[in-house]
Amino acid sequence: MDFQALKQEVILYSKEIGIDKIGFTTANTFDEMKNRLLRQQELNYQSGFEEPDIEKRVNPALVVPEARSIISIALAYPSKLKNPPQSKRGERRGIFCRASWGTDYHTVLRKKMALLEEFLKEKAPEVVIKSMVDTGELVDRAVAERAGIGWSGKNCSIITPEFGSYVYLGDIITSLPFEPDTPMEDRCGECNKCVDVCPTGALVQGGQLDSSKCIAFLTQTKGFLPDEYRTKLGNRLYGCDTCQTVCPENKGKDNHFHDEMEPDPELAKPLLRPLLTMSNRDFKDKFGHVSGSWRGKKPIQRNAIIALAHFKDEAALPELMDLIREDPRPVIRGTAAWAIGKIGGDEAYLALKQAKIEEQDQEVLQEIEKGLQMQDI
Repeated sequence: MDFQALKQEVILYSKEIGIDKIGFTTANTFDEMKNRLLRQQELNYQSGFEEPDIEKRVNPALVVPEARSIISIALAYPSKLKNPPQSKRGERRGIFCRASWGTDYHTVLRKKMALLEEFLKEKAPEVVIKSMVDTGELVDRAVAERAGIGWSGKNCSIITPEFGSYVYLGDIITSLPFEPDTPMEDRCGECNKCVDVCPTGALVQGGQLDSSKCIAFLTQTKGFLPDEYRTKLGNRLYGCDTCQTVCPENKGKDNHFHDEMEPDPELAKPLLRPLLTMSNRDFKDKFGHVSGSWRGKKPIQRNAIIALAHFKDEAALPELMDLIREDPRPVIRGTAAWAIGKIGGDEAYLALKQAKIEEQDQEVLQEIEKGLQMQDI
């Protein structure tokens, strides 16, 4: 079989089905990435969402024993909302990161890769294939970097000349010996903006992230958010884009190529107060198709409460007081107590004093105490 000709056919077909960029690399081990992952593990910088077996993350043959090559694909996504709704007094809004705009990117990429798989199986029926997006064993960024999709930026994202870092990545391990593409030269140079402006200092240095401090990770946790990060959250409900929005390579990049990725402004920047009382069914119906819903409504509601405290939104006090009295979840009751204290005022003080009498949970009581200590009364 002429694999060079087949590679060109795959490239042409990828354009037909709406893949914005495609690259090829070998199935050799990712030795440099292995060293970086071992260092991350040593420093306890992982998020806990990754594949725990480092060997599987860097050795494609452990995932597909017949592996000979890896195809990397990239789909570009929008960076700007058309007609974004305004956050105003009494109607404050939160924000989902750009990677959670439109239909869940896992779904979109899997459909594209399924088409590529079918194409390859038609051309080479004996091919062995495995596709993965984000939650697979391999490190998408390492594959994309070696396949020439872009370079690995200091913000820990793949940066492409065409689309900036606003791209979703997918990998297809194959048993076909495709010729590898050439990796791209790093263009970050002396620029250090992403490291300098990271809200929590999670970007320890260019290309090294302490995931436990990253706001994108913190917004997905389900427990109480550590005190030192609450004021850093702002109105973020899911994810964080700061290290991308400050990147000079992203200036002017706004990629509207895929209808399914087009954001609904009311979902990308939802009103905060309605989130507080949303049922599981309502949450699933409204947000279930976006990637930011994968951890359920609890983290989003907790983050919404913190966002209301950020705005010091007095209009939200009745809802927050209802949460303290009635919500069965300690994290929500406690975060509401902290937020009430942050918003402040006589009404807030009285609500916290009453809650202190009625509350039984020790962690919630600690949050009530924090709220009381913020009062000037």
